[in-house]
Amino acid sequence: MYDINKVRADFPILSRQVHGKPLVYLDNAATTQKPLCVLDAMREEYLNANANVHRGVHYLSVQATELHEQARETVRKFINAKRTTEIVFTRGTTEGLNLVAATFSQAFMQAGDEVIVSVMEHHSNIVPWQLAAMQRGIKLRVIPMSDDGVLDIEAYKKLFNEKTKMVSVAHVSNVLGTVNPVAEIIKIAHAHDVPVMVDGAQSAPHFAIDVQKLDCDFLVFSGHKMYGPTGIGVLYGKEEWLEKLPPYQGGGEMIEHVSFEKTTFEQPPLKFEAGTPDYIASHGLATAINYMESLGLENIEAHEQELTKYAIERLGKIEGMKIYGPTASLLSSASQKAPLPAANSHDAVVSFNVGQIHHMDMGTLLDQLGIAVRTGHHCAQPLMDRLGVLGTVRASFALYNTKEEIDILADGIERVRKMF
Repeated sequence: MYDINKVRADFPILSRQVHGKPLVYLDNAATTQKPLCVLDAMREEYLNANANVHRGVHYLSVQATELHEQARETVRKFINAKRTTEIVFTRGTTEGLNLVAATFSQAFMQAGDEVIVSVMEHHSNIVPWQLAAMQRGIKLRVIPMSDDGVLDIEAYKKLFNEKTKMVSVAHVSNVLGTVNPVAEIIKIAHAHDVPVMVDGAQSAPHFAIDVQKLDCDFLVFSGHKMYGPTGIGVLYGKEEWLEKLPPYQGGGEMIEHVSFEKTTFEQPPLKFEAGTPDYIASHGLATAINYMESLGLENIEAHEQELTKYAIERLGKIEGMKIYGPTASLLSSASQKAPLPAANSHDAVVSFNVGQIHHMDMGTLLDQLGIAVRTGHHCAQPLMDRLGVLGTVRASFALYNTKEEIDILADGIERVRKMF
């Protein structure tokens, strides 16, 4: 395990005050704070190696290109992809999901064809498919879940038919923290010759992902949720799929040859990277990955699992507390020291409501105590409908959070509760 005090020293923002109180930052599922090494690496490149990448023959362009492509290799190793041609840089998870939904539906779907998603998806994995539905007449089918936030796999199996063309699911729910059984989901889909896209926005920051072991066809995640900069993300796609998909946008980088009669396109990944890439951000993302790996992904996972378990136990003692998600499975598996995060366990997110206190009121008053949490529907309104609430309060954890901060959160909730 790593030294939490040394780690926190790498994140200067954690030492600041808010409203005269020490900052307790528990909004990591929205975005994480950035270590100095990431900020320094990006500043250093702007100062000493800033030039547009690819095709440039001068020294600075060559240097910037090397850093950019080294970042691609860092990402490849991070998720254990076979080759760097399977790593597409995007602006984030949302763009990756949109890219696949748009190009896949264009190439492989027609009116009446179906895509399977789950009830706990982020809007970014619902709306792009709805746009495809408006354009091409495809349909969405939805995997239901139990009351404690576990997907119904038996119901999922029954959703398949000859019209099913894609399954697109979250690895970890950004609301419930449920670690979905994506390996099983993928195996079932592949038995029907249906590809699977995994939304890894809430898994990549918290535990190791092996795309070859999972056998997913696509995986997307964001840099800013894993200690890297905003505006950079990753789409992993199996080489055979990326070769089949049409380009998403047109412009520089993604072309091989252009004439007014015909344009030919680059091979993946450049085929999907139109325009100047954010080569500074890709370097920042690679630095963030190196930082995480220096601490050990297994150490990060164990630390955050312990925090999640402690938070559920501590908050569960508060009068009127309602915690959403598979809390029982987390507590039982943790007590048995089972390998985590197991499928259907609870990872790094605790969503809750207290009595009749509106989630916005709770969040606003906690902010006055220096505690940063997220309130609302968390871009998952269909899930809120399933839970029968308008929104929740969400505390989400990162590698730098502590049990002491959870104690401050619990004490803050108690203080707010007594006001109502």
